[in-house]
Amino acid sequence: MNPQIDIGLLEQAAAQLDRRWPGAQPRCGIVLGSGWGASVAGLKGDQIPYSELPGLGTTGVDGHAGMLLLSEIAGMEVLVFKGRRHWYEGAGWTPVVQPVYLMQALGVGILLLTNAAGGIRDDLPPGSLMAIKDHINQLGSNPLIGSHHPALGPRFPDQTAIYDAGLRQGLLRSGADAEGVYLATSGPTFETPAEIRQYRAIGADAVGMSTVPEAIVANALGMKVAGLSCICNWAAGLGHAKLTHEDVNRTAAETMPRMRATIATFLEELAHGAR
Repeated sequence: MNPQIDIGLLEQAAAQLDRRWPGAQPRCGIVLGSGWGASVAGLKGDQIPYSELPGLGTTGVDGHAGMLLLSEIAGMEVLVFKGRRHWYEGAGWTPVVQPVYLMQALGVGILLLTNAAGGIRDDLPPGSLMAIKDHINQLGSNPLIGSHHPALGPRFPDQTAIYDAGLRQGLLRSGADAEGVYLATSGPTFETPAEIRQYRAIGADAVGMSTVPEAIVANALGMKVAGLSCICNWAAGLGHAKLTHEDVNRTAAETMPRMRATIATFLEELAHGAR
């Protein structure tokens, strides 16, 4: 596995999208995480399989469709990545961060990252929606490690305010229940109860296996970032059941009406604000 981002592959994919969608001007981009696939079911437009984009490849997790959609809502073009690649898949950082690079190449200035997460804070039970206000990187790596390339922003990006406060308030107005700190581990194993006690002690409110790499790169590229977690289970040791990916998907499906409504309201507010 090559840990460095392959800029050549990112540029090839960007050129391919430019040929496919000449004149496209998406303002907002979305990455749909586990369980979020049906949240944009009403959006229509042209789609491209991930497998056709150099460096992105097919998704390796159930529930991640692996399709890129160019759509429109209330007159605002939106770019939707249906599913994400993960660091634990072992394909390196290139496919993980490629959606962010492609969005920025097409002019997207606002990025919404979604995920499924385990609740740590007492007031975040399964079925809650948490707007991310900050994150903790426990992946054991960073996508910007390696030779610096100006196409990925500055060598030492500031991370004081990765998640835009205005966008976060928009998510709360649109249906999110609370804001909190998201902690990312490398996966693919769920966390141990001892790890969850540690994460709670250092300030984590929810835990998952994604989102942080894309947020790091988007922030370095100067994009405004919002994050939204569907809390799909109590984190290890806080509930009574063993953790499974099937349970995550089931809780997301049960919460889908609220997830769909929150996304729709958030996008409509953005679209009206752009007029």
